[in-house]
Amino acid sequence: MKTPIIVVTIALSFALMSCSQEQRQQQPITSEPVTAEKAPVPSPDNLTTEMPARSTECTLRMGFDVWEPYQFVDVNNQVRGLDIELISSVTEAMGCDVEFVQGTWVSLLADLAEGNVDLLLGASKTQDRENFAYFSEPYRTEEFVLYVRTDEPKFANFETIEDFVSNGSKIGVVSEYYYGENISNMLDDNDTSQQFVFGIMGEMNVARLLDMDIDAYLEDSYVGASIIRRKALASLIEPHDIRIMTGDIYVMFSQASVPEEQVNLFNQALADYKVTTTYAGTLRKYGQ
Repeated sequence: MKTPIIVVTIALSFALMSCSQEQRQQQPITSEPVTAEKAPVPSPDNLTTEMPARSTECTLRMGFDVWEPYQFVDVNNQVRGLDIELISSVTEAMGCDVEFVQGTWVSLLADLAEGNVDLLLGASKTQDRENFAYFSEPYRTEEFVLYVRTDEPKFANFETIEDFVSNGSKIGVVSEYYYGENISNMLDDNDTSQQFVFGIMGEMNVARLLDMDIDAYLEDSYVGASIIRRKALASLIEPHDIRIMTGDIYVMFSQASVPEEQVNLFNQALADYKVTTTYAGTLRKYGQ
């Protein structure tokens, strides 16, 4: 995935924010750090990964910050979410226990570089990060969906973002998110940029759409579906057919605390897990 516009300084500026997990607006963390909790995962079906015998116990410290539906703490103080379930199923197949360490994305990147946490989820691959982290094989992809009001069928004939823009439609976006090269070029153009309305968070675009201040908004597909479910807005807002793929999403492993051979074992288990019905079912559960 291409990195976003603003560089975030972490200690000696060793990481760039990207539009996946790390580029969102940080949500306040109201609970105490959650540690030493075993991941809440389903029993994988069709998962037949056979891992080599281990001479020592395998425990991985997984850093997370709150961003629904990917990572969050439920009312029972259990760490859950799409990314948590996907990756916990893989670590379980490896025979590894997981300890959760909660923080902000910025602080967790520093912890990963120092070896205080072993892995982070929802990451984009950058050259700077490869100086201190190993990257897994991709475990999911990222896409953005255009959302519109359900009572405006005229948009059904629009096939591209350009169709919306050329017809004078206003499109809500979140500041500093990267929506792909095409949208970036439109935001840089003096004429087409006038059709985009910026907000500091996705919920602001939802309110603007319902207030008819904008005609559509772009949102991460899983985040958008989660907002509609949580706010019971399915009768008012619906996804358009326009979808924008922006790249692969990876797990980052600390080079300071995780041997590369363990990353290879993770990739082996991940490859086996991705062909199971459990993997597909988890994606569906959190999706549209």
